[in-house]
This record gives sequence, structure tokens and C-alpha cells, in this order.
Amino acid sequence: MRYCVIMCGGVGSRFWPFSREEKPKQFLDFFGSGRSLLQLTFDRVLHVVPAERIFLVTNRRYAPMVREQLPEVPESNILLEPARRNTAPCICWAAHHIHAIDPEASIVTLPSDHLVLRERAFHEALERGFDFVEGGDRLLTLGIRPTSPQTGYGYIQQGSPVEGVPDFYKVRSFTEKPNIDLAKVFIESREFYWNAGIFLWRADSILDAFDRHDPETGQIFASGRGCYATAEETRFIEENFATAPSNSIDYAIMEKAGNVYVETVDLGWSDLGSWKALYEASPHDAHGNVTQGSRVLQHNCTGTIMATDHPERIIVASGLKDYVVADAGNALLICPIEEEQRIRQVVNDVKERFGSDYV
Repeated sequence: MRYCVIMCGGVGSRFWPFSREEKPKQFLDFFGSGRSLLQLTFDRVLHVVPAERIFLVTNRRYAPMVREQLPEVPESNILLEPARRNTAPCICWAAHHIHAIDPEASIVTLPSDHLVLRERAFHEALERGFDFVEGGDRLLTLGIRPTSPQTGYGYIQQGSPVEGVPDFYKVRSFTEKPNIDLAKVFIESREFYWNAGIFLWRADSILDAFDRHDPETGQIFASGRGCYATAEETRFIEENFATAPSNSIDYAIMEKAGNVYVETVDLGWSDLGSWKALYEASPHDAHGNVTQGSRVLQHNCTGTIMATDHPERIIVASGLKDYVVADAGNALLICPIEEEQRIRQVVNDVKERFGSDYV
């Protein structure tokens, strides 16, 4: 059968000060829809995989928010990480858990905080992807045709096409977050796609890949065989999860394996990883400005995103060009939108100087 793993344990520090350690961006409603990014992701997947086969992997401190926002997900389907270890340990654990339930399982694994505008295309892409990975020992990622030379995304270089399967290619190479000059070369070549971080595989295929390409992580979780999907699983994870190296699935598996493929898709996709990404995904006024939950009085401002989580507060701005103005809780951020990649470091600086109450 087909299963889904939604990864929802990250902090999303580049969305500070809205995204905080106590309530990261996946639990926020950025578009005023009444649904958080996590809930929108769940709704989107529900057209392909039923709720009883959707699993959520999150940090244990976020368990109450997950349960509150998605009460339709069975309690046993919420896997609670005792420590942050990036996506490779998260995926390895989830694959073992699902494999113990269903050795024939195929899985789509995806982040909880992305934007997809073309949902029907998304559903069709997953259906095609499931059919593809169920036909052999294959690891599949979805590739998005890039529209600009972004340096915050990973890139996939397409290789030879898969015979008889349109839009599927062997992967020639992965490049994680290139510099701007290299990103421009990728765009011009038309051989590269953004890595959407959405993966499909059979449970046994990804577990075999860990044994071959990331044996340290693979052995840690393989030692728990027999306890997954039993009362012993929680104890095993508490004792062993934090011993796994912190690594992404891209570095651990996808860049090394020889059976990696890409399905090229057009989903109206954004990873919503930053204020700039939210700016580009939001409606603009006549001056190219975006306001999120804000009452704004602006003069001679262009290309600026302004947001506050204080409903009684107004923002008055003059002369801003290409800026982020984000006011949330006890912190206010004002910075050029092109310097947003520095926000993660800013958060570290704030924590060091003013304490964890501000992050």
C-alpha cells in the first residue's frame, strides 16, 4: 500500500521573528486561509494517501501543536524525535516504522511547509511517481523547472530519459545551494531542476540505500528491528535516535546512490523558505508591495513585504525599496530583502546577546 511521511520538526529560522522555536513556521497560517502550512500539506496529500496511512515526524516539543492541528491523524502515526538530527535519521526511522507495518509499502516523503498552487498537478505527479517506484528499486525526487538563479535551493541535473515514461530521467548529479554564478550557469543550460525535497521510494529500497551509502545511520536504526510498531519502539528511539549523525537525505543518500531518478513537474511550487519566497508567492499591490496581516500606510515604498502579528498595530513606512519589515511578538526585523540569507545568523546573534526568549 501507499503511505506518506510529512516531516514537520524544523524551526524555520529564516522566517524569524514570526517563526520561533516555540512555534515554527509550519504551524503558522501565512495566507489568512485558516489553515497552517502543515494543515495545507496534509490536505494536499489526503487526495492520494488516506489519513490512516499518513505519518508525521516532528520534534517531541511540537506534539501538542500537531495533535491540535491534525486531530484526524491517529496518535500512533505521530513519530516524536527526541533530538534534531536533520532529514536522514528522520526518514530512516519512518521507513523502518512503516516497513514493520507493511513490508511492501511505498512511501512519499515531503516537508510540511511548502506551497503548491497547482494541486491537481501535484496529485497526478504523486500517482505517476508511486507507479514508477513500485516498478523497481528506484529512488525518485521531484524536480521543478527553475525560474531564476536561486542560491538557497539544491539543483538536480537530468541525465538520460527513462524509456517509455515521459518526464522521468536518470539523475546525473546533485548540487546543493550553488553560488550565484553557478546558479546562472545551471539556468542557462536548461539541464537543471530545483530539488523540491519531495521523494518517493519503496520502504525496502530506501532502507537498502541506507545500508549501502550511510551505514552508520543505517546500522543504528537497523538494530531496532523487531521493536518498530510495538510498545518497545519509544524506548529504543529515546536511547538511540540522538546517536545518529545529523545529516540531510541529499548528502547521505541521494548524491551517492546510482538508482536515483527525477520526475520533472510544474506544480506552482515554492519552498517558502524565506521572506523573499513568501514575498514572491503573495499578491502584490500596484507598487510591488506585500502586506501580511497588516494595516499599512506607506509612501514611496516599492518591492517591500510588511507583516505584523499584532492585529491592533499599524505599520507606517516611507521610502523603503526591497525591504522586509516583520513585527512579531517581542521582536522587529527590518532588513533588505536581498540580505535575508543572513537572518539565520541574525537569530543566532540575537539568542547570544538577548537570550532565548527572543528566538
